[in-house]
Amino acid sequence: MRKVTQCATALLLTLCGGSLVLSPLAMAKDDCQIDTRKSQAVGERSGKKVQRSYEAYTNGNLDEAIGLLLEANPSDSFDKAYVGRMLGNFYAEKGDMSAARKYLKQAVDANILSGTDHAATLRLYADILLQEKQYKEAIPYYNKWMEFTCKTNDANIYKRIGVAHTELEQWDKVLAVADKGIEFADKPDQALYQMKLTAYYNKKQYKNAVSVLEVMIPIWQTDKRLWVQLAQFYVVTENYDKALATYDLAYKNGFLDTDANITRLAQLLNQKESPYRAAQIYQKALDSGVIAKDAKSYKLLATFFQNAKETSKAAQYYGLAADAGGDGDLYLRQGRLLALSQEYEKAIPALKKALDAGIKNPGEAQFEMALAYLNLKQYKAAYNNAVLAANDKKTERSAKSYMAYIKEKARIYNVTL
Repeated sequence: MRKVTQCATALLLTLCGGSLVLSPLAMAKDDCQIDTRKSQAVGERSGKKVQRSYEAYTNGNLDEAIGLLLEANPSDSFDKAYVGRMLGNFYAEKGDMSAARKYLKQAVDANILSGTDHAATLRLYADILLQEKQYKEAIPYYNKWMEFTCKTNDANIYKRIGVAHTELEQWDKVLAVADKGIEFADKPDQALYQMKLTAYYNKKQYKNAVSVLEVMIPIWQTDKRLWVQLAQFYVVTENYDKALATYDLAYKNGFLDTDANITRLAQLLNQKESPYRAAQIYQKALDSGVIAKDAKSYKLLATFFQNAKETSKAAQYYGLAADAGGDGDLYLRQGRLLALSQEYEKAIPALKKALDAGIKNPGEAQFEMALAYLNLKQYKAAYNNAVLAANDKKTERSAKSYMAYIKEKARIYNVTL
């Protein structure tokens, strides 16, 4: 929000021929009030105070300048408005916005100052109302400024009105003034487009929000926030192909640098049958510290590798996830994948950890160990685990079917069970 500063006030105020006037605005239409209103002179008594006040102000004595104006106490309507305008400017510079609003309101409501002075006072008063979050009050004064100056093509004014309507959550009005601002702006103004985007989002018109972002990105191509927003809106509108393409392009351009965004890209790649690339991207972010090394992250990466049929890698990360969270079910997954990769000697310790950590159906780990020992030709251990697995209803049938097979193998190799 634009703040009133000493510099701004100094630009508004100039001393000309012994009387204080505002710097002229750009010329408007011939029949506008700003041009047709006749100028008046401050009365002699008030003029002396005004002169001395401005001299104090130019010498850096703001409090003295204000004090001199307060002493003026004019009775004439024009002088009251003129002094009120000066006081409003000075109080605004001092940071006393309550007093600034009071005196500026007196000046604008009197509607008697010269064209340029009244226009500038209307604008300053509206800006201060906006700055002070008096949104509902600011809007009509911006409209009065446009009516008085006939400057209905000022993009900055529409932007300020748009800010007020946004804060008031008047989304249809936000769209209307944002479009006006965009129409009259000398060059694309990102804030105006962002207003439209915010309005469409709050109206839940997500496809319209997509349309706005598709216009914005070619203009502000390096704004990574826009790329992420567009990709997110594609997801919301269930256009997953475009969502993936946008996330992917943003990633290649270095615009994805958060856990959430890289995770979303990896998930989309995984869903679109590119789980290996999903795993590569996610692993890189994990190794670099962008993504936290915790049970949740390890488990997700393991899932990507598993979908990519990289069983050894998947087993590795299921193990890390299990270690981080003490999850017996993840140790069981690790053991199964190691066995699937024919890494039986590694599978057995993982399956034992699953039992130690506690799983709902111990027979699942015991049966997997029976198979692992069987493949290692350790028939006694295989048989003992099959017996244990037969005590679990979930694995009872499978375990019993293998017990006879293990007995036969043990007989052939002359192993006592």
